[in-house]
Amino acid sequence: MRTQNDNYWSATKHPWACVLFVLPLLAIYEVGLYAVGQTSPDNFRNGADAWLRTALSQVGISPVYGAPALLLFILLLWGLWRRDGRPLDKVGVWVGMTAESAFYALVLVGLSQGVWQLLARADHVFGQGSHRIVALPQWSADPALMAPDPVWGHVISYLGAGIYEETLFRLLLYAGLLRVFCWAEVPTRFNVFLAALASALLFAGAHHLGPQGDPFDVYVFSFRTFAGVYFAWLFQMRGFGIAVGAHAGYDVTVGLILATV
Repeated sequence: MRTQNDNYWSATKHPWACVLFVLPLLAIYEVGLYAVGQTSPDNFRNGADAWLRTALSQVGISPVYGAPALLLFILLLWGLWRRDGRPLDKVGVWVGMTAESAFYALVLVGLSQGVWQLLARADHVFGQGSHRIVALPQWSADPALMAPDPVWGHVISYLGAGIYEETLFRLLLYAGLLRVFCWAEVPTRFNVFLAALASALLFAGAHHLGPQGDPFDVYVFSFRTFAGVYFAWLFQMRGFGIAVGAHAGYDVTVGLILATV
C-alpha cells in the first residue's frame, strides 16, 4: 500500500525534498560566482540576492557569508520542522523534480511569447511601439571585470535569481500572506488568488526599486507580475523546489537565447 511519503506527486511538495533539491543549486551558485566572477563576484549578483546582501552589510553582517548562511538556516529550519513523512526515494524524487522544473520553465517560455504579443500590441496602440521588453534579472557587471566566457556568468547569475527570489517572494511572502488571510477569515476560494496576486505585484515592483533597480516600464512590470502569479501557482500546486527550478530554468533559457541574438 502506497503512502504519502512514497507518492511522487506529494513528495515534491514536502519541505525536505525541496531543501535537498535546492541545496545543490545554491552550492553551484555560490561557488560558481567566485569561479566566474574571479575577484569580483558581486558584479554578477542580482535580484533578491543583491538586495539581501546590501541589507546585511548595512547592519554589519558580512554579505559574503551572511546571505547564504541565512538562506541555509531558513531552508534547514523549514525542512527539520516538517521532517516527518520524508520521501523514501530521494534520488527518484530529485530526478523527477529536475525534469518537471525544465518542463515548467519551457511552458513559461511558451506562455511568455503570447504575453509579449499582447503587451507589444498594447505598446503599439498606447505607446510608441519602441519597447524592447526583457524581463530578466539585471546585474551591473563592468565588461572589463567579466570572465573570458560571459555566458557562464549569465547562467550562474540566473540560478541565484531563482533561488533567492523564490525564497523571499514565495516561501516567505506568499506562504505568509496565505496564513494572514486565513487568520483574517478571508473566504478560502480567495486566499490563494489574493496571496498570489499580492506577492506577484511586490515581486514585479521590487525589481524597480533602489539605485540598481530597472527603470520603471509598465510592460516589463506587467510581465513580471504575470510570471510572479505563475511561480506562485507552481509553489501552491507542485512545491517550492519546482518553483525554484522553473524560475532558474526560465531565466537561464531566455538569457542564453538573448545572448545568442
